[in-house]
Amino acid sequence: MAAVTLVDLTNICSSESDICVKNRIRTFCAVTENGSQEPVYFVADPGSSFGTIRFPRSSLLEMFVGFSNSPQILCKSSLSASLYSFKQAIDESDISNVRIVTSSRGRGVFQVYQELLFTSAYSFEYCIMFDNLSCDSCPPGDRANSSTPAEGDARLELSAFLQRLPAVKGDITVLRSAAISDCFGHGFSTRTGGISYISTMSSMNLFCNPRRKDPRAVVDENRRRLGLQAGFHSRQLNLIKCNHASDVWVMGKPAPDSYDGLVTNQSDVVIAAPGADCMPLLFTDPVSKVIGVAHAGWKGTLMGIAMATVKAMVSEFGSRPADIVVVIGPSVGPCCFTLEQDSAREFHSIHPDCVQNMESSEPSVDIRVATRVLLERGGIKPEHIENIRIPNQTDSIPCTSCSPELFFSHRRDGLNFGTQIGFLWIKP
Repeated sequence: MAAVTLVDLTNICSSESDICVKNRIRTFCAVTENGSQEPVYFVADPGSSFGTIRFPRSSLLEMFVGFSNSPQILCKSSLSASLYSFKQAIDESDISNVRIVTSSRGRGVFQVYQELLFTSAYSFEYCIMFDNLSCDSCPPGDRANSSTPAEGDARLELSAFLQRLPAVKGDITVLRSAAISDCFGHGFSTRTGGISYISTMSSMNLFCNPRRKDPRAVVDENRRRLGLQAGFHSRQLNLIKCNHASDVWVMGKPAPDSYDGLVTNQSDVVIAAPGADCMPLLFTDPVSKVIGVAHAGWKGTLMGIAMATVKAMVSEFGSRPADIVVVIGPSVGPCCFTLEQDSAREFHSIHPDCVQNMESSEPSVDIRVATRVLLERGGIKPEHIENIRIPNQTDSIPCTSCSPELFFSHRRDGLNFGTQIGFLWIKP
């Protein structure tokens, strides 16, 4: 499996930095016997003399004659910028195994960046090689006194760096429904306006999955930008923990390990449901000032997650079904969604309109129609159920799989898909 080595030239003494850097390089070359067969990257402090007359890059490259690949030098405006550039480079080459050559102090800092900039999709190995290297001529106070941030400061530096990055594609677009009362804030995100650069998750991916390569820090920055645009603080955001079932968490009570519905009457929180073909559902009761969200895939739809959310609003906060308004967010349409006959037959039993071509081996299924039918049977007024639409476009309901410029789609993009959300809060 492809691997890469990152050599840490930071955390060195300041008064004799060139000597310290060269000592580290010589040590690395000696240990590898000038024969590394994998790509090598060096990360250096922005204040170093790399590229200057004092320490030209050519001098560094001359030290690696025996290496199969010329080393790459990362000397950006900050360590955050260098490591972000490093991640982009290895993602472009589809490399997931990383070996970091550093000191004991450097390992602590790099592990912070590993947590923030990488996920479990990457494998890390640390090689401590530089602990005993120092320049005798350096004053003790200068040793390990570089511009590299301390562990606690690394998070702040990375956050500041990500906030300065331009959006990967387009401006932030939020879809809203006129059916929801002005006493609530709400919206459905699309995929534009964020900084995620991996193609199937670009650009406003709002969910970090440890098995995918879009990291926590990037997702947090996307959420921050969405909140600024939509009118909420990202720290208030509570995203439900999906299990494709019908469990509902009543906020304020002990939270289950997973749940696909969430209800509350608190005005100081933002609740949200994810979707990437599955439906994010928003529930509002303007009379009792109660809200709910749900994540409804085809399994959750059959298990009754929509009405389970309604019943929680009724039993916990006294809502009446006739007062509740439900908006169905962007999801896959019957044009792109099929199931095996046994599963499709369950939707057909809800209503024949839920299935097209029932006699085929994989009939087309409309999970939105099924949700509407189940909600109406549960007492929600037909005029209180709305499918979200795209402004200034045709009256057709958008399909996430058919709209790659606007939406993420698991069915279209495979396992490394991004996620949009539907979000909701009670205005003070």
